[in-house]
Amino acid sequence: MDSSHSPSYDVVIAGCGPTGAMLAAELRLHDVRVLVLEKETEPASFVRIVSLHIRSLELMAMRGLLESLLENGRRRPAGAYFAAIDKPAPKDLDSAYAYLLGIPQPVVERLLEEHAVRLGAEVRRGRAVAGFEQDGDGVTVELAGGERLRARYLVGCDGARSTVRKLLGVAFPGEPSRTETLMGELEVGVSQEEIAAKVAELRETHKSFSLGPFGGNAYRVVVPAAEVSDRAEPPTLDDFKRALHAIAGTDFGVHSPRWLSRFGDATRLAERYRVGRVLLAGDAAHIHPPAGGQGLNLGVQDAVNLGWKLAAQVRGRAPETLLDTYHAERHPVAEEVLDSTRAQVALMSDEPGARAVRRLLTELMDFDEVNRHLLGKTTAIGVRYDFGPGPDLLGRRLRDIDLKQGDLYGLLHRGRGLLLDRTERLTVGGWSDRVDYLADPTADLDVPCVLLRPDGHVAWIGDDQRDLDGHLSRWFGRPGD
Repeated sequence: MDSSHSPSYDVVIAGCGPTGAMLAAELRLHDVRVLVLEKETEPASFVRIVSLHIRSLELMAMRGLLESLLENGRRRPAGAYFAAIDKPAPKDLDSAYAYLLGIPQPVVERLLEEHAVRLGAEVRRGRAVAGFEQDGDGVTVELAGGERLRARYLVGCDGARSTVRKLLGVAFPGEPSRTETLMGELEVGVSQEEIAAKVAELRETHKSFSLGPFGGNAYRVVVPAAEVSDRAEPPTLDDFKRALHAIAGTDFGVHSPRWLSRFGDATRLAERYRVGRVLLAGDAAHIHPPAGGQGLNLGVQDAVNLGWKLAAQVRGRAPETLLDTYHAERHPVAEEVLDSTRAQVALMSDEPGARAVRRLLTELMDFDEVNRHLLGKTTAIGVRYDFGPGPDLLGRRLRDIDLKQGDLYGLLHRGRGLLLDRTERLTVGGWSDRVDYLADPTADLDVPCVLLRPDGHVAWIGDDQRDLDGHLSRWFGRPGD
């Protein structure tokens, strides 16, 4: 490939799902030239409902996107649904967005893509990455059909079967699917009373089965399949009928499907999130069963962690090791999610040992501390990055608090850092072109000052200007660059 010409783009992103679209928007907040390549010519037509968890809702609020999502979704009470064990949420959760938002995945993708395009990202559909070569100055990307593009960086957000990851040669160790589950929205031909009685009976022993109303005449059906099939082939209505008969002795008269899908319990994690000028995010970096509904959320959170760091690298402002913190911070988070979903799948087994452990955990979740811990893992509000020694708040995300200028997250829409100063004595000095400053002695904090990264995580706590300057350099580069 010819890589002699100068880059036409700063960053090329493969994949315009939620992760790719969110990353494109984050980069455009910092005037990075972005091209998103999506192999599909049209958005997905089936209306699969996903849940946005507390941390994802917080990130959407930070970027001014939450209201449009709320208009298109349905709020549900937050709760600890670890391994489908239904417990109410702990009281006084440390978030202004302590609920779940059920929303069609195509709507999430559309709103995020529109947001990215509104900010100036270019999206090309029907364009798939076929190959690439990287050198010291950039990446030459070859598309199916032979077109070549030049960029400074390439990010694979192209899903579980990621072409970018495979071409990059990054190992994807883990476990293949050993079980398969069918999921869809269909109409039924029997009464709601008959369904409720049968479901109550089956749920005693089959925790991975569910069938419940989902708006209009549709029912959400989740049923184990008899064997593992090729996930590239969508299931049929007959597949659902056979699976329902096998587990329930009836197919409930299901008909008129809105959408049908299948998922396995494959669990894999890329060994590296970055090789030179090529990075991975979302399902291209990690896959796991949907227990707990964390997949889309994990990818969006990858994008917000990576976006400001990659933008700083492109603009020549990044401290030497900043881009490496993407892998250092997000890889352990994904490891925890994978272990969590492994545990949940095991707890939903029909084996006597698993059922005994499940009964024990159900009892333990009546303790507030256990319930709160598991909810923090599932919703990602318990994530703490390792920024070195310091108070417990260091490395954690800061909740949306009231300020004299409104709410905190309203000040983060531009994707910049923020110094929140209760002492009114500090300054961001030469970093004012990338870090905002707010003096507010009334802020609801029990520490004097905090430095927030663009992703809302607390990068520094204190009241000493010299110490602050060191941390500003650590996260935002040299002053005045």
